[in-house]
Amino acid sequence: MADRFRLTLAQLNPTVGALDANADMVRAAWATAKAAGADMLALPEMFITGYQTQDLVMKPSFTLHAMRLVDELAKECADGPAIGIGGPYAFAEKLYNAYFILSGGRVQATILKHHLPNETVFDEQRLFSSGPVNGPYRIGPLCIGTPICEDAWHPDVCETLAETGASFFLVPNGSPYYRHKLDRRLTHMVARVVETGLPLIYLNMVGGQDDQVFDGGSFVLNPSGELAALLPVFDEAVVHVDFTETPEGWRAVEGEKSRHPDVWEQDYRVMVEALRDYCGKSGFGKVLLGLSGGIDSAIVATIAADALGPENVRCVMLPSEYTSRASLDDAEAVAKVLGCRYDYVPIGPARQVVTETLAPLFEGLAPDTTEENIQSRLRGLLLMAMSNKFGEMLLTTGNKSEVAVGYATIYGDMAGGYNPIKDLYKTRVFDTCRWRNANHRPWMKGPAGEVIPPRIIDKPPSAELRADQKDEDSLPPYPVLDAILTMLIDEEKSVAEAVAAGFDRDVVKKVEHLIYISEYKRYQSAPGARLTFRAFWLDRRYPIVNRWRGPT
Repeated sequence: MADRFRLTLAQLNPTVGALDANADMVRAAWATAKAAGADMLALPEMFITGYQTQDLVMKPSFTLHAMRLVDELAKECADGPAIGIGGPYAFAEKLYNAYFILSGGRVQATILKHHLPNETVFDEQRLFSSGPVNGPYRIGPLCIGTPICEDAWHPDVCETLAETGASFFLVPNGSPYYRHKLDRRLTHMVARVVETGLPLIYLNMVGGQDDQVFDGGSFVLNPSGELAALLPVFDEAVVHVDFTETPEGWRAVEGEKSRHPDVWEQDYRVMVEALRDYCGKSGFGKVLLGLSGGIDSAIVATIAADALGPENVRCVMLPSEYTSRASLDDAEAVAKVLGCRYDYVPIGPARQVVTETLAPLFEGLAPDTTEENIQSRLRGLLLMAMSNKFGEMLLTTGNKSEVAVGYATIYGDMAGGYNPIKDLYKTRVFDTCRWRNANHRPWMKGPAGEVIPPRIIDKPPSAELRADQKDEDSLPPYPVLDAILTMLIDEEKSVAEAVAAGFDRDVVKKVEHLIYISEYKRYQSAPGARLTFRAFWLDRRYPIVNRWRGPT
């Protein structure tokens, strides 16, 4: 019918570099769209390659492979709905982030991204050239304007498309999660529909890639800013959206609006999905971790069980003479309630050998953190040996507070392949444990109920590397530390501003010092799930050697 248009949105999870597998996903989604009588199938930004490719896209053979697959898809899918799909486009010695429109057996139009994001995790100005602002393309009775991701965050591209006859906007995205991201997306997209008076489809991908998780949550807006449809967050979905022609123009028919979970559930889901896809896409089916009886390793074990299933998680207790009876009991209790394998590997004998080996060199020197770190490094050595032998990826368990101030041992408890809680401050670790004890969702593979004993949450944190050790012996209380870290790291505030907010100057200066001198550790740390826009890795890039300190 000329007054009706059906668009199939494929909110799917591609894998970076798995070009042929990604193309197979397109074929399956296209068959679904064709069976539903759709006029067009739309997939997210850079779908054929997966996203983000980083410098991989600069390899000519990689880009040519992607472009060849797009041409093949156009020919194979000629007798059904048109396809919109993102991918790289090399032309005249330049490389573009493009959106290809496939129709009638050929690439009917190639839309080039104009605004290239170059902040937080994005380096697109390094990778791509800016394309001209394209006009709309015609599919059946409609002219469709496609601002690619960042192009819709600025008014100029949408204004040009509206002025040149677009019926609605289709915005393909590769937009990764951080807290409250959906609200920010909606704010910008509502502005575009209000400015132009045109409907807008925001199509996002799902799935984990290194530290980032693309959270889906695709949506459709009508010109009043009214939400016509909202796809689920984090889950793959193929959804048909109908548009009808009215005297005022084309409008989206109201569809399903999925439940949008609160920030605690979203953060936890990101950590689970990040680990699940990091393992699945890199070929690991099983993981292991050192389970100390403390809160950090308890929540990491729970995340791992929820991501991979308890049967695929090995928990290892590696006690020394400083490990308390309570920690031994708590570690075993967590493994038991989760249903994970539990191994007990004392480090005492190995530590004795190392102590005797170093004794001639250390003679006459008082014990200090050197001896403490030997314990941590022995644990790292043993865990890595098990990882090699059993083919299980080792998880690290340092929270953002510890990662920030270097309260972790390089080549010791920092050893491993992935850290699910790397962007979770210690105070949020406590609250996340309480949330998980009280909540269970179908996407969790671990058991429901109280999986982290409250005594683990309530006891004072300790590394247990010396007698009667507590974290607060060398760090401010975590509520104070995390508040200071939030100001210095997440908000880029100065020491002076933190002091003006009521914090002790000497404490703030100490925290600032620890942040800066720990940079080299973070450069060598495992990647981890990104929860904020100031996560350690691509979001925050500081020099290792740095003598500057802020105003006091």
